[in-house]
Amino acid sequence: ELRIGISRNQAFKNLSERTGVQELDEFITAMNQADSFGVSIGKVLRVQADRLRKRRSQKAEERAAKTPVKLVFPLVLCIFPALFTVLVGPAAIMIMDQLFSKI
Repeated sequence: ELRIGISRNQAFKNLSERTGVQELDEFITAMNQADSFGVSIGKVLRVQADRLRKRRSQKAEERAAKTPVKLVFPLVLCIFPALFTVLVGPAAIMIMDQLFSKI
């Protein structure tokens, strides 16, 4: 788009609209503001990188918080029955043996 004469700001806006990615939209908005106000692009890039790192960290923390809930179903169906059998099985066998030996 830059080759056909569209301004850089407009080309960035068009790119943002085509992709629909929120992070890219925020980056393009920051770049356009830096360009129009004369702010150092290096500062803008640092701020955007920090923001994206924090967002990625928050998403990872969210996923980590949801993990125990997702583990309940496999634990209940797979591990608890085996654990119950190992722990209670011998005692149940001894009780049954004692009950039936008296009869």
